[in-house]
Amino acid sequence: MKLLKTSFLIFLLSFSTSLLIAQDTQINSINEGSINDQFEFLIRKSGNFKGTNGQAYEAVKQSWLYALRAHTLDSLKTVRKDLNDTKAIVENQAKEVAELKSKLTNTQSNLDKTNLEKDSMALFGLQMSKGGYNSLMWTIIAGLLALLLLFIYKFKNSNTITKDAKKALAEIEEEFDEHRRIALEREQKVRRQLQDEINKQKGS
Repeated sequence: MKLLKTSFLIFLLSFSTSLLIAQDTQINSINEGSINDQFEFLIRKSGNFKGTNGQAYEAVKQSWLYALRAHTLDSLKTVRKDLNDTKAIVENQAKEVAELKSKLTNTQSNLDKTNLEKDSMALFGLQMSKGGYNSLMWTIIAGLLALLLLFIYKFKNSNTITKDAKKALAEIEEEFDEHRRIALEREQKVRRQLQDEINKQKGS
């Protein structure tokens, strides 16, 4: 509607300007010039006379009035046609603007969707922002690293315990061998003593 009003004002301004320009030139026929020129011609050519009562009158040819009316109607038809054409143009432009707005809205929606997809990552079927995804990945990496360090610590600790256990076992085995050797020597000594006693008993 605003565009229609603007177009109408421009049309009236140009029409008025043409009327003002046309005032400088006088026409010699009711069928020439603009409507304003024709009115001027009619006023200029109208005759003055006095009635019987002494009152002044102005006489105008009826054919001129008919011609002026026809020209005025033609001008009004032209103005209406121009207004209708302008209205149609404005309506078409409004329709195009609405279509462009709709396309712009769809484009903006697609752009927002594309930016969202670009700035997000899919994890287990869930969409996550890149920041959240990176945080989750670094958290998992840190957790795995902590588990690895714990495993290495446990392994070293277990290895140390195993070495200590092997060392203690070797010492126990060594002590056991020493004890068995001593016990064997003692047993042999006791057997010899027993044999000596048996021999003594037989000799006596």
